[in-house]
Amino acid sequence: MDKTVNQKAWFLVLPVLLLVAFSAVIPLMTVVNYSVQDTFGNNQFFWAGLAWFEDLLESERMWDALQRQMIFSAIILAIEVPLGIFVALNMPKKGFWASFCLVVMSLPLLIPWNVVGTIWQIFGRVDIGLLGYTLDALGISYNYTQDFFAAWTTLIVMDVWHWTSLVALLAYAGLQSIPDAYYQAAKIDQASRWAVFRFIELPKMMGVLMIAILLRFMDSFMIYTEPFVVTGGGPGNATTFLSIDLVKMALGQFDLGPAAAFSLMYFLVILLISWVFYTVMVNLDKRES
Repeated sequence: MDKTVNQKAWFLVLPVLLLVAFSAVIPLMTVVNYSVQDTFGNNQFFWAGLAWFEDLLESERMWDALQRQMIFSAIILAIEVPLGIFVALNMPKKGFWASFCLVVMSLPLLIPWNVVGTIWQIFGRVDIGLLGYTLDALGISYNYTQDFFAAWTTLIVMDVWHWTSLVALLAYAGLQSIPDAYYQAAKIDQASRWAVFRFIELPKMMGVLMIAILLRFMDSFMIYTEPFVVTGGGPGNATTFLSIDLVKMALGQFDLGPAAAFSLMYFLVILLISWVFYTVMVNLDKRES
């Protein structure tokens, strides 16, 4: 006997679908419309086809910004994921200090992006910033507005300080979900600390680590406010990532057609790389299980 399926639950989802359509789909269609048109002002447009996409694919400006973005995201993931796991492994499991550590680790995540940029902009200044003044007193040349290495180091350290807590908290949640029976069995077998991590903790954390890697990649690939506030994309174009270059094109030069095509390609790159990350992590998780 076939059971009657109740479809009324879809009415509960309908407000969310309408909100997504209003806040995402409609603006996306507007961007698509701009990406295939051109204008000389007075709100009059004419068809341009795929010309903007072809120009961008041949533009060294976009490829240079993409290369800088990929390098930045790779460095961020290579630092924050292992560091977050290390912090999670050394956090207390129970009691007052466990709650205290969770609160402390959550504090950087509560600070808005523009405030983070302002904090590090002041922190790194040689005249009034603690970091810049200290390095200058030690005889170390440090100027994130003029030196390529100093600018990149500042942005990387700033991002690590701001977002490592997210990886640590997710990894900590994964560790807390491991039953004590696994550790007891490892103790009976006299497994080493590395063996416990390799064969018990890491496989059990793989699910939350996949989420952490995806979130951190997408956020680092879309970073805008912090580098814009700290370096403004400089010195030169050293820290001009895709998001900063896109804003300069759209608002600074007011090239709506190329900017719209740029934003669509930007979106597709993030979608593609995120899909690759997800596929790889899922396959690794299946092999571990």
